[in-house]
Amino acid sequence: MSTTLNPYLNWRSSAREAMEFYHSVFGGELTASTFKEFGMPVEPGEEELIMHSQLVTPDLTLMGADTPSHMPLSDNPNGSVSLSGGAEDEAQLRGIWDGLAAGGTVTVPLEKAPWGDYFGMLVDRFGVNWLVNIAGS
Repeated sequence: MSTTLNPYLNWRSSAREAMEFYHSVFGGELTASTFKEFGMPVEPGEEELIMHSQLVTPDLTLMGADTPSHMPLSDNPNGSVSLSGGAEDEAQLRGIWDGLAAGGTVTVPLEKAPWGDYFGMLVDRFGVNWLVNIAGS
């Protein structure tokens, strides 16, 4: 058994749309279950919100869920997600960058950084902060 570290993202009610978007960017297999499917009590109208979703690719696992109205959602619920790789991963990471940037806001362009790597930051259209680092050759 190996230990893995993966982001778990939360939204108020857009987990399904967000996770489908990430699925379109990263590929892999996406599964999602609603509060109704788990038999979890939520306010009327929230039964079809996502209680748990998981996107699995050969390179990453990303999980996400909606936060029902009876639970608090912080001002920056999603934190940041960092993707990094070496020069051999550059084409893949640039493709991911382009996908995440669609409809989002680039805060630091993906350019050569003072430390020699290519680095960029963006906020995707769902408010998630992404950091991408491509190690120099």
